Amino acid sequence: MRPFQLLFIALFITNFLIAQDDYYFPERNVEWAERPPKDFGVNFNTLEEAVDFAQKNEYSGSRDLRIAILKGFEREPFHEILGPTKKRGGPAGVILKNGYVIAKWGDTKRVDMTFSVTKSFLSTVAGLAADNSLIASTKDKVGQYIWDGTFGGEHNGKITWEHLLQQNSDWSGELWGGKDWADRPPKEGGLDDWKFRKLNEPGTVMEYNDVRVNVLAYALTHIWRKPLPMVLKEQLMDKIGASTTWRWHGYEHAWTEVDGLQMKSVTGGGHSGAGIFISTEDMARFGLLFLNNGKWSDQQIISNAWIQKAIEPSIPNVNYGYMWWLNKKEGRHWEGLSENLYYAAGFGGNFIVIDKENDMVVVTRWLEPNKIEEFMTKLNASLN
Repeated sequence: MRPFQLLFIALFITNFLIAQDDYYFPERNVEWAERPPKDFGVNFNTLEEAVDFAQKNEYSGSRDLRIAILKGFEREPFHEILGPTKKRGGPAGVILKNGYVIAKWGDTKRVDMTFSVTKSFLSTVAGLAADNSLIASTKDKVGQYIWDGTFGGEHNGKITWEHLLQQNSDWSGELWGGKDWADRPPKEGGLDDWKFRKLNEPGTVMEYNDVRVNVLAYALTHIWRKPLPMVLKEQLMDKIGASTTWRWHGYEHAWTEVDGLQMKSVTGGGHSGAGIFISTEDMARFGLLFLNNGKWSDQQIISNAWIQKAIEPSIPNVNYGYMWWLNKKEGRHWEGLSENLYYAAGFGGNFIVIDKENDMVVVTRWLEPNKIEEFMTKLNASLN
């Protein structure tokens, strides 16, 4: 057989394996393998246009995130910075196809705040708890597990793990100085209207609220009986070869006692500082795990059953699951893109997009948030 025939066969086999979802999983402390977009039928010029768009549409807020946070939430009563912040870098991102890098921009190793992308990590810690039978069912009332009064009373006593994960619990109270009613209050009314509002039945109204997300983190800390950053590191991040640079912070005074030990209760975002500080590449590893149904190489790290549950539409908001945003044809919808993609989203234009139909993971940092749909549309055009 002639050399050119052998080369043709080798290329055919390689492309066949790629087509059969033969994902590449990068090892720890190695440069992520790259492949030319054309190997996957992706148009290089159109892809470059999408990348150029991301670079030219940087988040318009201050690079000093302390300033950006205070300005972004200035209408909230009593809002203040309670945890660490960090000045951010410029636009950055990476696009994976079958696990291989086909495009990247900016400093993908730089550690930055990731704000509400943290919520999808927090949701995953809940999934690991379910996989390890620490939570029997997400339909269980949280008060069955956390009996210190946090979920006491007629209203809070109805709240289930699912309500917290879908952000429709309407938990009422105060945690670490944060009052539920003062977090992202309605545009109408004033303090008395917000404070003495009529409570919604748990499960009926979705409301983005960091105080209630932090209540979930608090509850998970107590059922794991160890700090959640340690859980995430041991149960997931080490197993996917993440770097040692990421951190998960809580508020300075957010300490709780478990088994006689003082533990920091972390946050689910950076609304008042804190949350996960992480690199673009470590975010991409997390996304690749979900793209491959919870498996990393040949190891099942989080069950596919949990992932499928996490991306089921909630009743009050069909575009929200267990702290993952969905793309259904109602409300928050990216027109012309797959209804099966889902994503983590954070303040300032931080996104991890899982596009299972196209075997892609897309991570963007500091993209003007209202430009994400246009960016994804341009990227999708490169696949046709």
